[in-house]
Amino acid sequence: MPFGEQALQFERRMNKARSAVFELAGAATAPLDAAHRHVLKVKRVADVLAKHDGREPLSLKKRAVSHQVPKKGDKRRGDRKLDVSDLDEILEIDPLARTCTVEPGVTFVDLVEVTMAYGLVPTVVPELETITVGGAVSGCSLESMSFRYGGFHDSCLEYEVVTTDGKVLTCRPDNEHRLVFEMMHGSFGTLGVLSKLKFRLVPAKRYVKVTYDTFATLPEYKAAIQRHVDAGDVDFMDGIIHSPTKYVLCLGHFVDRAPYTHRYDWVKIYWQSTGSRKEDYFHVADYFFRYDRGVTNVHPRSFVGRLLFGKLLSSAALLRIADTFNGLFSAERPTVTVDLFLPVSRVESFMRWYRGAIDHFPLWCVPYKRPRHYEWIATGYLDGIEDDLFLDIAIYGLEQPPGRNYYEEIERALFEARGIKTLISHNYYDEETFWKIWNKPNYEAVKRITDPRNVLRDLYTKTCRAARGID
Repeated sequence: MPFGEQALQFERRMNKARSAVFELAGAATAPLDAAHRHVLKVKRVADVLAKHDGREPLSLKKRAVSHQVPKKGDKRRGDRKLDVSDLDEILEIDPLARTCTVEPGVTFVDLVEVTMAYGLVPTVVPELETITVGGAVSGCSLESMSFRYGGFHDSCLEYEVVTTDGKVLTCRPDNEHRLVFEMMHGSFGTLGVLSKLKFRLVPAKRYVKVTYDTFATLPEYKAAIQRHVDAGDVDFMDGIIHSPTKYVLCLGHFVDRAPYTHRYDWVKIYWQSTGSRKEDYFHVADYFFRYDRGVTNVHPRSFVGRLLFGKLLSSAALLRIADTFNGLFSAERPTVTVDLFLPVSRVESFMRWYRGAIDHFPLWCVPYKRPRHYEWIATGYLDGIEDDLFLDIAIYGLEQPPGRNYYEEIERALFEARGIKTLISHNYYDEETFWKIWNKPNYEAVKRITDPRNVLRDLYTKTCRAARGID
C-alpha cells in the first residue's frame, strides 16, 4: 500500500478514536480543536494591536529564532514585543486537494515531517530547518525547486492578516484584498501580522538522488541550467560555483529506493562534497536541510571543531549565539551574507564586475523561475528584461577589508544589472534608490490598510535604517 494511503487510513482511525472519546467524555470536556484554538489566538493578537497607542514601534516575538542576519545596534531589539509565539500549529492537510493550512510559526522541519506522512511536501523548502512558513513569505525564501515553482510565496493560495488596528483580513489573489496578498511577499513584517497561510503541496518520494555535473565556464553552466529548465527533467536543481573555472550543477530526482544515504549535519560539509562526488542519496528531509550547518560558511570550520561541536551547532543554535553576542560584531565592516537575484541575461556581465571587484568563492547558485510580475517590484525597474529565469547568487562568509564597503559596492552593481537583493542582511540603500527598486505606491496603498499608524515601521526604515541602529 502506498504510504500516502497508509497516512489517510491512519488519520481516519485517529479521527474515529477521538470522536469516540469525546462522545464518552461529553462535549464539555472535549479539548479545543486546532481551528478553535486559532480563532482565540488571533483574537488575542488583534486585541493587543487594537489597544496599542501607536507611539512606539512593535516587533514580533516568535518561538523560532529569527533568520535575519544578527546586526550590532539593531533598534528592533529595544522594541516593545507582540508575542505571536503560540501561532505555530499545523491546522489542516488536505491530501486530495494537496493543500496545507498552517499558522506562520510552523518550522519547515516540522512541516516536512508531517506532510511526508501523506507522500507530499511544500513546493519550496528553504535550506535551514527552523525557517518558519511565515518567514518564508515575508523574507522571499527559495530553494532547489524554485527553477520550476518560483518562491515559496508563489505556492500560497490564501493569507489571514491581522491589521495593526485589530481587523482580521482574508487575502487571496482573487478577492478585494488581492494587493495585500501580493505585497506580503518580501514585506519583512511591516504590513500587518500574518496569522494563517494556505499553500499547495506536491507529491514526493522517500529519497532523493542527486547527480553532479561540472562545467569549466559560466556560459556552459548557464546553457545546462536552461536545458534542464526547458526540459523539466529534474525535480531539484541548484549549484555551487567553486571557482571561476569550476561550476557544479546539482540535479536531484525523487526516488523510491536508495542504495545508501548521507547526512551533512556533523563533520561532512555538503558544498565541498559537490566538488568531488558524482552522485549522492538522501532521505528527503536530509536533502532539504543539507545546508543547515551552513551553505558555504560552515561552522565550526575545522574538522576537529565539527567533530566535537558540529552536532550541537545547527543553524538555529548559531543564530541564537550570534544574536546574543551581537555586540561583538563589527558595525563598520560586517561579514557579507547576501542573496542576489540576477536576470539570467545579465549574469555574465555582473560576474565580470564581481571578478574584478571582489572575486570571492565559493558561491551558491539557485535558478529561480519568476512565474509572473511581482507587485512589490517598482514599475519600470525591469523594463527591457525579458527573462523569466533568474539566478540567485548567494555570498556567505565574505570578510570585508578596511576602507571598503562590499555591501554598497554590490548594491550599486546590482542596480546596474537590474538585479534585486534580499533584505535579510545589511542594507545601505539611500531612500530614493530603494524606492526605484521596491514599489512605493503599492506598498503605501497596502500600508494604509494594514498598518495605518506605522506601528511596524515601513520597509525602508526597518531594513535599511533601524537594522543599522539609525533612528
